[in-house]
Amino acid sequence: MQDRTAETPPALSVTEALVPVASLVILVGLSFYLFGEGGADGPNQIALVVASLVAVFIGWRRGYTLDALREAAVASVGTGVGAMFILFAVGSLVGTWAMSGTLMAMVYYGLQILSPHYLYMTSAIICGLVSLCIGSSWTVVSTIGIGLMGIAINMDLDPAITAAAIISGAYLGDKSSPLSDSTNLAAVATGANLYEHIVETLWTSMPAFLLALGFFWFLGEPGDFDASEKIASIHSSFNITPILFLPLVVVLALAILKFPPFTTIFTGAIAGGILAVWVSPERVIAFASDADLSETLALLKGVWQALASGYQSSTGDAGIDQLLTRGGMASMLGTIWLIITALAFGGVVEKIGVLECLIAPLVRKIKSIGALVASLVGATITTNVVTADQYIAIVLPGRMFKNAFSDRGYKPVVQSRAIGDTATVTSALIPWNSCGAFMAATLGVATVSYAPFAFFNILSPLMTILFAFMGWRMLRAPQGQDAPLAPPAPGTGANN
Repeated sequence: MQDRTAETPPALSVTEALVPVASLVILVGLSFYLFGEGGADGPNQIALVVASLVAVFIGWRRGYTLDALREAAVASVGTGVGAMFILFAVGSLVGTWAMSGTLMAMVYYGLQILSPHYLYMTSAIICGLVSLCIGSSWTVVSTIGIGLMGIAINMDLDPAITAAAIISGAYLGDKSSPLSDSTNLAAVATGANLYEHIVETLWTSMPAFLLALGFFWFLGEPGDFDASEKIASIHSSFNITPILFLPLVVVLALAILKFPPFTTIFTGAIAGGILAVWVSPERVIAFASDADLSETLALLKGVWQALASGYQSSTGDAGIDQLLTRGGMASMLGTIWLIITALAFGGVVEKIGVLECLIAPLVRKIKSIGALVASLVGATITTNVVTADQYIAIVLPGRMFKNAFSDRGYKPVVQSRAIGDTATVTSALIPWNSCGAFMAATLGVATVSYAPFAFFNILSPLMTILFAFMGWRMLRAPQGQDAPLAPPAPGTGANN
């Protein structure tokens, strides 16, 4: 097969644009049917590769060179490198926090304070407050979220609902905090004022979050919970003190100071390893399991191994060992494989103009503001599904719908709110999106399992559509005033 050249390849027909999208939906659906939750361990990646080849063939037939399509795929994968390094850092953090006892300390104190009746609701509130302060869903989930998962498992609560509650809270701040990159990007992509955008997103976020809390409270399991046996078991294996929270304090402090996410999380992982050497050197040496090494080298090997391959607990208590045998950079390789294939597919379909072909005719036919916002929400979700990148899902619809909103006399914040209410939160509901893959890998719950219970993430786009159809907060621009179009380059990594 030879490359064909064309200075300006003609636009795709609707049928041609639908073929790659339909291929992806059919293949991923078949993967889940055949492999269930195991689809994310490899079959979904194969589906994405095949769908990418279908998109390449469509583009090649239209006149794009194979080199151009390859470069588009490579460039798209390049935007996710930052996310991949964050995943590696999270894997290391989990390994050293399991070895040091930091995770066990979260579980220990949580068992004494929390109740099964309101754990889901409390998890959402705690994660929501922290995410509003630091603006990072990934940091919240990979630190506090892991501890809350351990508490829920020890209370025999549903891991899927717990994960959904954690994610619901984490994304409250991610779409409404001035420290969030996705919040800033939604404002910039539409030309909206940042603080006006934040105020408007809170109008839709607060009702959605309160409704979500109501659902989580209803799903709580009433009744007394006797944690004495589990607490005694923890005491027999760990010396639990507040000192064990030092790595968590380090991470939260660096996040508040706006250090880069990888630096923040990997520093927390190193802090966990240092803490393990300090408080329980015998555990680190035992994990290294190399009698020929000096004590210093054995300690170094134990921490190094936890960072790379994760920690393997051997307390003799099956429940504790199951909770703490986890982590390591190696544990994230499957998720990174998924992100690479998903971004490659997204790069090709963006290059050949699949989304523009499918969405542009729809925008021209829209009359009411309710239909316009609903179409923007649908286009944003579709972009999240097809490109597997929430940043592209913010920028691309921001560009495509901007004139439609401004021509109708609406302020840019009306569009930015709808995008923020949709792109950021729905990214965690898509298994092959970098955000959905991250949440599943970090919390140990498949995306398809927690997604039905991620009430805040589901309600947010519905709330923004409701506001539009009811005419609430549909702010008009002063006559004759147009907001400047200043979209940034798409995709600098995953949500962090």
